[in-house]
Amino acid sequence: MTELMERWHRLRQADTWTFATMLFSAALSLTASFVLSVDAVALAANPDVNLSCNINATISCGTVGQSWQASVFGFPNAFLGLIAEPVVITIALASLASVRFPRWFMFAAQVVYTLGFLFAYWLFYEAMFNIGALCPWCLLVTLSTTLVFASLTRYNIRHDNLYLPPRAQAALLAAQRMALDALVVWLWLTFIVAAIVLRYGTSLFA
Repeated sequence: MTELMERWHRLRQADTWTFATMLFSAALSLTASFVLSVDAVALAANPDVNLSCNINATISCGTVGQSWQASVFGFPNAFLGLIAEPVVITIALASLASVRFPRWFMFAAQVVYTLGFLFAYWLFYEAMFNIGALCPWCLLVTLSTTLVFASLTRYNIRHDNLYLPPRAQAALLAAQRMALDALVVWLWLTFIVAAIVLRYGTSLFA
């Protein structure tokens, strides 16, 4: 068991693992964004259309898609995913091919994706507490955005791309060596699932 844990730890510390995880997560987000974009066009043509993910009053892409939060910038939010995720996929693929991007570029990527991460969770909050319905594809975007953010942050900390003070950089590297970053991600995702269940309970399956 100890040897297996050591192998897993070495694998997580490899850039190849980090960018493979980022590639997989971004591909999931791009797929979800594409489906949501198609649904947005369908809703624009016919607000009464019955989308395949309209399961019940709680799990309803249609309810979420017709809210003002679904088009914050005047067009469907899903279009942002169609723009952003191919960039992430390109970075991941290039990095897997041993391309090393400049420090400033990776810092800029971190800033931009952090904004996207915060936006995804603002939308999640709105769906949970103001819209009163959840969209499965939106939840997939939230999950995949979290995983991409975690992967990108892990890489940038490992390679000192975030222009952090030396003490903060050393503390974060030590946390990575103890796999505390992975623990935080899994605890966070567990908290999100628990929050959904506590908020909606049996209505999720009604």
